[in-house]
Amino acid sequence: MTTLKINTPKGEIEYSTIWQGKVILIIHGGHVNCKERIFQKGLDAKRFCFITPSRPGYGQTPLTKFNKTPGGTADLFISLLDALKIPEVIVMGISAGGLTALEIAARHPNRVSKLVLMSALTKKWFAETDKLYKGGRKAFAPGVEKYTWLLYRLSFLLIPSAMAKLMFKQVSTYRPIEFTDNEIKELKHLTMNMRSGQGFRNDLDQNIEQGILSEIKCPTLILHSENDKAVDLSHPNNARCNISNAKLVAFKNRWGHLLWIGEDYILILSELKKHIESYINDDN
Repeated sequence: MTTLKINTPKGEIEYSTIWQGKVILIIHGGHVNCKERIFQKGLDAKRFCFITPSRPGYGQTPLTKFNKTPGGTADLFISLLDALKIPEVIVMGISAGGLTALEIAARHPNRVSKLVLMSALTKKWFAETDKLYKGGRKAFAPGVEKYTWLLYRLSFLLIPSAMAKLMFKQVSTYRPIEFTDNEIKELKHLTMNMRSGQGFRNDLDQNIEQGILSEIKCPTLILHSENDKAVDLSHPNNARCNISNAKLVAFKNRWGHLLWIGEDYILILSELKKHIESYINDDN
């Protein structure tokens, strides 16, 4: 994986690439950046080129007044594709990155072959009166978040099983709470790389005009967990009902919002592969 920075007419962007094959533009979720590779899990790097920009406020992509909205971020990422001379991609929107993915598909339809939404937001996340909104703004505020994640990482080193249980409760409604040693290892690796920067606090305030969903015409696959505690089922149902060419596949995986952790991912990966590999077949 190569990590680079580039200046475009819409601003500076940090991004990572694994160059080979058809292009998938990965719009990552909260608390991570372009260096996170879990979203590529199980996909063949010899068949696809993965391009993952750090969303504004994450990693080394600055948050500005021009890119703080999903629409502004969409235009920023299209400027990245222009700079790299990439005419068309499949867009994969993850969690809080879902709003930007929707904006790209609606605003730049000639650049998007297919759309995938995984555990994705499709409307505003929380009301400003919600306890999770207020708590998230405090715990992951710039200047505070580095200490929050330092505490998380230290706790994972000292009491990994207890921390896995705590995070399980935050992302999944599945009961009983159970996980394997390998799942703890995956979760620990994910947590060790997490930072929120200015990005997550901005995510809590992001929203889109709901009318844009009806403007999306490309084939759209929505993958979501019935046990997702972080992003409830109203989000995938919203996309399914308002995107004309959308298919929703819901799973009962144990890890809920974290679709990529555990053996349950095998079924999820199968659906994902069918959708994106048809991208190759359609182009032949």
